[in-house]
Amino acid sequence: MPKRASINSLTHETVLEFMRRPEYAPMTASELAAALELRGGGRKALAQLLHRMVIAGDIVLIRKVRYSLGAPADLITGRVECRRSGDGSVAATETTPAVRIEKANLDTALPGDLVTVRLEPAHPEGGEPFRVGKVIRIVERARRVVVGTLRSTGKFLYVVPLDPAYQQDFYVPDAQGAKVDDRVVIQFTNWENRHVNPEGEIIEVIGPADNPSLDTLTIMRQYELPSEFPEEVMREAERSAGRLGSPGKRLDLRDRFIFTVDPATAKDFDDALSLERDERGRRVLGVHIADVSHFVTRASTLDRDAQQRGNSVYLPDKVVPMLPEELSNGLCSLKPGQDRLAFSVFMTFDDEGRMVSSRFAKSIIRSRLRLTYEQALVVIETPSGMQSREESVSAEAGALIREICDLAMQLRAGRFAQFALDLDMPENQVVIGPDGTIVDIRPVVNDVSHQMIEECMVAANEAVARELSDRGLRILHRLHESPSEERIDELAIDLRGMGYQPGNLKQRRNLAEFLKRIRTTPLAHCAQMAVLRSMKRAVYSAEAGGHFGLAKTFYSHFTSPIRRYPDLVVHRILQAALEGKPTPYPAAELKALALHCSDTEQNAAEAERDLVEIKKYRFLEQQLKTNDLRVYEAVVVRVMNFGLFVELETLDIQGLVHISTLSDSFVHFDAGLHALRAGREVYSLGARVKVRVVRVDFDKRRLDFVLAAGKPVTAGAAPRPAPATGPARNDGAASRRSERHSGHQGRHGGRRASGR
Repeated sequence: MPKRASINSLTHETVLEFMRRPEYAPMTASELAAALELRGGGRKALAQLLHRMVIAGDIVLIRKVRYSLGAPADLITGRVECRRSGDGSVAATETTPAVRIEKANLDTALPGDLVTVRLEPAHPEGGEPFRVGKVIRIVERARRVVVGTLRSTGKFLYVVPLDPAYQQDFYVPDAQGAKVDDRVVIQFTNWENRHVNPEGEIIEVIGPADNPSLDTLTIMRQYELPSEFPEEVMREAERSAGRLGSPGKRLDLRDRFIFTVDPATAKDFDDALSLERDERGRRVLGVHIADVSHFVTRASTLDRDAQQRGNSVYLPDKVVPMLPEELSNGLCSLKPGQDRLAFSVFMTFDDEGRMVSSRFAKSIIRSRLRLTYEQALVVIETPSGMQSREESVSAEAGALIREICDLAMQLRAGRFAQFALDLDMPENQVVIGPDGTIVDIRPVVNDVSHQMIEECMVAANEAVARELSDRGLRILHRLHESPSEERIDELAIDLRGMGYQPGNLKQRRNLAEFLKRIRTTPLAHCAQMAVLRSMKRAVYSAEAGGHFGLAKTFYSHFTSPIRRYPDLVVHRILQAALEGKPTPYPAAELKALALHCSDTEQNAAEAERDLVEIKKYRFLEQQLKTNDLRVYEAVVVRVMNFGLFVELETLDIQGLVHISTLSDSFVHFDAGLHALRAGREVYSLGARVKVRVVRVDFDKRRLDFVLAAGKPVTAGAAPRPAPATGPARNDGAASRRSERHSGHQGRHGGRRASGR
């Protein structure tokens, strides 16, 4: 028998150690309590601990009542993610492999559910990037609301989910005032039998599905984004103004030339720059960050709400802020000509752009100049010794800005010399009009003015992470792990299918050089997206692990506390370290914060991506309704036996050109060369074509195109066409838009592909 356990000694390890005994057989909670000689409160504590361990995937529940280690039974527990194809997956952990679950084996699992999966036998030769499994139990349903469109069969009401990851419609017993074709929010209630539909209840009516002005509200409901701040949070934010008059001991920098560079429409200025020379003539870059922690005190109502939100969410026509406007656009915003409290990072660089030292201080600043990126670019491009066309910028200020830019370009070159991955890709920004429709599509620039700010922020983030790590302190790291060898092998196969010869990509150097080599090829965007999909997602972590994409050993987020909660946490840890106080965050709390903030960040990115996609579908649908036969330049990104998947270059969206529209005769498919031959025309991977839209399926997010006039232009990087090997089936197969990894659009512009 094991040694009697007390409530205080009852831990995960206590239970795991007992279950690891050779003689252990799956037990109920009562049997475990008896074996551990627990009584009274100890039994209740054990039941709660077992539930937490099942949720965490440490143990599994068998036959609904018995607890066991998962490994001996080839069982694992995890959150299921569902794809538009209908298949699902459970992500890998430190102790369990990634698991792929085919649609037929999901049972009644819905996206986000905690499930127990029985693994199929592993391949005898090993080397698989994932295992295959089958859901055998729903451990816990995701706390879920589902947004969709109300439809009717004439006898029954049902809701078609807006998210195509849901493969089932939801039966609802009552319309609750909604009309057919209205967008509604439903609360999931039950699903016991996969052969019938899941059930739900309508809890909110949003309005007509064909009203584009309701799209943003729809997405906010789908992703459960808060629309307003609670009254107590607003009251506390208003009271925070009094803290501006009691700044405490600070370094006074109000006599220094400090400036900000932000988008023209920005209202929250959370970072500013300065540059000076030390006694040895070395450059000292100052990065001054809004001191949000002075106004948002730990564990306050304001702090708890910000923590729950995790980050600001930037939708095309609305910002869902992490902090109330009184702080984000007021007290904390580094507005020109106003005294503001900051946390400053001073980094000294030698002539080669190597950082030789850093120091940190709470400060008070007064920004002298507020520039937009466009204005900063004009200043940077002004020849040395000449007055900039920007009248607000003096010759002296212009020279200093150009000097900072020169330093930033040194830092950028140094990063790429260490084989950082250049995954900043051309993209387009959709501009939404008052009626909720797209009024313009503009290219997102990533010119030298954006790169200047980016490099300065990266340097400050690295300096803070290095300082705190050198002190042996636990912090929230920005972790970007290297991809697994299996994922790199899959990537190489994908790239060879595009006509590239990638070579050995298992070393970052080779991967970085490959990305540089392909930038001007026709399928560069597709190849870069394939590289992104092979990468692990950048997350927050309580454990250090470096940043693979940026080629940094130490990295954290420090420079945006107005819009990211992890930055606020790091500010507090750094302040405590400088004051010689204990760290304010125990390890367990940091771990929980890392998981939570990673989840809210991903939720925000998916909300932004989905809303943009909806707007693009509406844009194309409107063209069909008005008979606007607009022709788009496109590139063939995938060739299948049933047609061509093409990507519109201006809209960054994909759809299918079915073979039935290519020719009235046989269309021959060559799988090896990724090509379709229709008479004399050959359509190969990477070919440039002109298309127009003929069908928009909003519910399933599918687009169908036909070729416009003109012959395909074969891409140089694509395989050369060869004699066809056989006829393709003209079977009317529906298109499926390929899944794509979406980088997060940062406030400073440009795709933050590696999650900086």
